[in-house]
Amino acid sequence: MLPSMQWHFMVSPPAAGVANMALDEALMRRAARTGDAVFRVYSWSAPTLSLGRNQRARDCYDLARAGEAGVGFVRRPTGGRALLHHREITYSATLPAADAASARAAYGFINGILIAGLARLGVPARLTAEAQAIPPGLRPCFDVPAEHEIVLGERKLVGSAQWRRGGALLQHGSILVRDDQPLIHRLLATPQASGAGSAATLHQALGRDPSVDEMADALRPALRESARHEPRLLPPDAALEADLAALRASYSADAWTWRR
Repeated sequence: MLPSMQWHFMVSPPAAGVANMALDEALMRRAARTGDAVFRVYSWSAPTLSLGRNQRARDCYDLARAGEAGVGFVRRPTGGRALLHHREITYSATLPAADAASARAAYGFINGILIAGLARLGVPARLTAEAQAIPPGLRPCFDVPAEHEIVLGERKLVGSAQWRRGGALLQHGSILVRDDQPLIHRLLATPQASGAGSAATLHQALGRDPSVDEMADALRPALRESARHEPRLLPPDAALEADLAALRASYSADAWTWRR
């Protein structure tokens, strides 16, 4: 079913955290409504710490210190741990998914696109087969890879998370260009030392910083080969715009960002 559904491809300009999360969820609603899938590549207009859907965050971060560092906050609709969006490239994929089996198949399909796209860029990434279990807490997303995440060597390169609701699925994640993640430890109300291992980055692999457009140009043919058709551009959609406006208000609310 995954290759046979209609895929669209879009590259979004840099946007604030609220706008990025609202668009990801609006595209997920569109997938449930239309049966189509969208692969999106995007970036952030300012450094932003995204919190996992159920992550404990209230009173856990020093907001004054974050403000001095120019870092904002947003809570994702997906689970997982804190992630700093700064010198990185973000992707999202939204598609119909009726059950947990569909979600597992989608995870493998999307990771295959990411690995193929990275290979086109000259980055020999792979899936990790074995990884340590990570207990709940404030440990950042990129400290260690979880099972079946994308790594370069033994270090995590891509951090991804999924959410399934209403017959559709959102998977989104971050591909690091540079490793700014240790800053997360210093933004905690009680600062902590960074983890022992550092994340992998595209800069380390390539010796330079690839652009969002360059990454998109590598991912689009990878999607075309996996989907077995040319991805279309996303057409105008009034329902999508209406969802986006409503969701921006939801993601802007402190009641959501600091819900726990």
